Amino acid sequence: MKFGGTSVADLDRIRNVAMRVKREADAGNQVAVVVSAMSGATNQLVKWVNDLDPLHDPREYDVVVATGEQVTIGLLAIALGKLGVPARSWQGWQVPIRTDDAHGKARVDAIEGAALLADMDAGVVPVVAGFQGVADGERVSTLGRGGSDLSAVALAAALRADRCDIYTDVDGVYTTDPRIVKRARKLERISFEEMLELASVGAKVLQTRSVEVAMKHRVRVQVLSSFEDKPGTLVVDEDEIVEKLIVSGIAYSADDAKITVRRVADRPGVAAALFGALAEANINVDMIVQNVGADSTTDMTFTVGRADLPRTQDVLAGLKDALGYQSVLADPAVVKISAVGVGMRSHAGVAATMFKALSEKGINIQVISTSEIKVSVLVASDYKELAVRALHTAFGLDGPEPAAKDDDE
Repeated sequence: MKFGGTSVADLDRIRNVAMRVKREADAGNQVAVVVSAMSGATNQLVKWVNDLDPLHDPREYDVVVATGEQVTIGLLAIALGKLGVPARSWQGWQVPIRTDDAHGKARVDAIEGAALLADMDAGVVPVVAGFQGVADGERVSTLGRGGSDLSAVALAAALRADRCDIYTDVDGVYTTDPRIVKRARKLERISFEEMLELASVGAKVLQTRSVEVAMKHRVRVQVLSSFEDKPGTLVVDEDEIVEKLIVSGIAYSADDAKITVRRVADRPGVAAALFGALAEANINVDMIVQNVGADSTTDMTFTVGRADLPRTQDVLAGLKDALGYQSVLADPAVVKISAVGVGMRSHAGVAATMFKALSEKGINIQVISTSEIKVSVLVASDYKELAVRALHTAFGLDGPEPAAKDDDE
């Protein structure tokens, strides 16, 4: 059972989480729990680090931001104890959850679950800090934003759990963000592949790498609400889904920045030098477009996470002499909108429908990228909600109008 930041935002919510864990334990299930930091706590820790130095040492960043989960594991263990449920808190290094050295966005290498299993066999509920592990040199490491999902799924795989329940502030996976589209529909089931694509292009329900691990180890994941007793959404093998929609969901990401490197020499090795240097700095590049001019130069446009923008500009400044480019343009005011669905494999015209729907709303497309089950476009951030609504309607995803509430409700 994994509980996100909103689920443990205050003591009353932590008591609610403890009651849910007790219910599972009373039903005879062996339970391991993973928790995030209290809602907003990690943002404050990150802000303190960035205010001191945007180009900070990532190892010390991890030391600071990993502290949020230490608070919640202790509080939840106390709350469980008060309910008569034996519990013990575990930090990432105590389990241990071994990671690589990519501080700030580390990958889980191995989880040694023997101690946790021994606790569970003895009737003790382990309460594990999400988002954190231990790297070489016994340095604290963190798994990137949303990393508690990854902690939970990786732990479920290591413990060979029957299921990994992700409790959050929504009651499942919707066809798009219901705050933007009132007629968004909850999906009963979604395939690992679709969930992976949706997560990678901005859907906040599950972290991308957690879905990768779930798909690799065939961990059945259920997304459900911490606050309501409703059925959630199961993330499962595609074989378990009977009706495959052409497009299952529309996702958006407002966490990207667009970079254009102007007038680079159009010769072999330039792209390798540019993107190789970014990879060495652990900066993930997403959408890439190259426009070749008539004067033997090229403009290279790509997107990075907005949080990586200062580091990206620093890397590019160091490459100016080697690449001989004219200038670098940065635009953080962009949003990536994506249509995702396994049905795209057997249906033509998805991209055409998408482009037509956007053009009819006067929305200009800046960058396009595609995969087997996804089409993504980059547009100005002012058009985010308009674009999401237009595409949700264009692909026939709108459900019935939500029932109007009485004035006294």
